[in-house]
Amino acid sequence: MVELWADDTRGLVILPSGRRVRGRALRSPINGQPPTFAVQLTGRPTPEPPWERLWVRWPDFWLPSNPDQALAALTRAHQLASHERVEIACSGGVGRTGTGLAALCVLEGMQPETAVMWVRSHYHPRAVEVRWQRRFLRHVAAHR
Repeated sequence: MVELWADDTRGLVILPSGRRVRGRALRSPINGQPPTFAVQLTGRPTPEPPWERLWVRWPDFWLPSNPDQALAALTRAHQLASHERVEIACSGGVGRTGTGLAALCVLEGMQPETAVMWVRSHYHPRAVEVRWQRRFLRHVAAHR
């Protein structure tokens, strides 16, 4: 059995369901436990980490190139977060990462605007930076 994220994990978000997910900037070093599964939201692939990861092509300040692929990756992350150390990450750890975390909240039943406010208060005040990212959250809500 995998030990879940410790309470003092930097970037830890405890979703309303109790699932624990870490948000992180890929340019920041990993402090503490590594993830066992990650969703990386970047414009270009990053070097393959030593843990399982899904890469989603998502240019900075835009929508994912394939919203359905992004939704599938985030749905898998949400499912695994009940028993794995799941990480959502992008280059800076704010906009796309925050949008990914908000998508997990939408998957738990929150409305997109409520999810944005929730992630801003529980993760980062600038999470979900642009209106295109809010559009993606509406896509998640329409397909949950």
